[in-house]
Amino acid sequence: MRLHSHDDFTTLREVIVGSAANYLGHDRDLSFELFHHETLTGFRSAWAYPRLAQADADTRRENWAIKERYAEELHEDVEALAATLAGLGVTVHRPLALPPDAARIAGLGWEAAPTPALNVRDNTLILGGEIIETPPAIRSRYLETRLLAPVFRAYFEAGARWTTMPRPTLTDMSFDLSYARDTATTLGGPTEAIDGPQPSPYDVGLEMMLDGAQVLRLGRDLVVNVAQSNHEQGVHWLERHLGDRYRVHRVWRMADNHIDSMVLALRPGVFLARHDGIRDLMPESFRSWRYIVPPEPDLGSFPVYDDYEDLVLTSPYIDLNVLSLDENTVLVNEQCTGLIKTLEAEHFTVVPVRHRHRRLFGGGFHCFTLDTCREGGLEDYLS
Repeated sequence: MRLHSHDDFTTLREVIVGSAANYLGHDRDLSFELFHHETLTGFRSAWAYPRLAQADADTRRENWAIKERYAEELHEDVEALAATLAGLGVTVHRPLALPPDAARIAGLGWEAAPTPALNVRDNTLILGGEIIETPPAIRSRYLETRLLAPVFRAYFEAGARWTTMPRPTLTDMSFDLSYARDTATTLGGPTEAIDGPQPSPYDVGLEMMLDGAQVLRLGRDLVVNVAQSNHEQGVHWLERHLGDRYRVHRVWRMADNHIDSMVLALRPGVFLARHDGIRDLMPESFRSWRYIVPPEPDLGSFPVYDDYEDLVLTSPYIDLNVLSLDENTVLVNEQCTGLIKTLEAEHFTVVPVRHRHRRLFGGGFHCFTLDTCREGGLEDYLS
């Protein structure tokens, strides 16, 4: 058991696949609304979702239940993903399952219902032989990496480094609201701003927050999406921690948070990109690479949800969130036929896997997995 992962495309040997067990609902509070602001307001009717201001005035949060059928079908699909990877010869590790009666978690001045460790790419960054737990931006996910602790400990005992970035306090005043307030940045046009952060005796000012899924790993080069001050502080810490071992490149507001439904590297010199304009947003040194742009998503390939009951958390582009097994083989949602045909035309081998409710649970195959061992080394793909 060896931690060794420098990229997202060389041959995959070991991976953590998340768990969807007992994913019962979402705690909608300021942290949740801010993180999902672009999707909640940009891709659906503004009247469809009551905003946080209309939630409980005392707690300033609302628990949004997920229909049992959707939760069960998600669990089926995630377990099938794990079985598919194991069947392809990849060693699969799993987090602890969140119990159905999990107690609420609490910080200084807030509490939230915990979520299972499903999108394991988000709160951890693997760089070579080091595990870096990243500072979460959603309160309900504050302790999520504790469900991964047994796997991390096993890698640590086998020689891996294990680091945790400074944990934010996550009071209302910890968050930079500029992205949500700058309506020009949102894909859906003018949106309702998130207002009313409340002062707390625990305030320390804006804090670092950075998800692993904001980082595109390309050997010695790391491309990091930065949309506001919380991210910038996280990248600054990362640069100081890594020293001259890596080159860190910032991209400005390619997305609100995660980069892996905007652009992913399929092999050296080749990106999968949401649209042609991605090239111009990338660091100049990567603009000469080939950018594969699939057809626009077919909305008919997604389940139809109830505007008043089902909280959609991702854009229709979520199926670009693919997982590469090697430089020629890619796991793709079986329902995304346009992307499958595009990749096959580019001479990739596609492994179709079912994932029905990707828009309800905020992730695709890249989000659901954390590759811990790939054959590639700390290569300089720009030399």
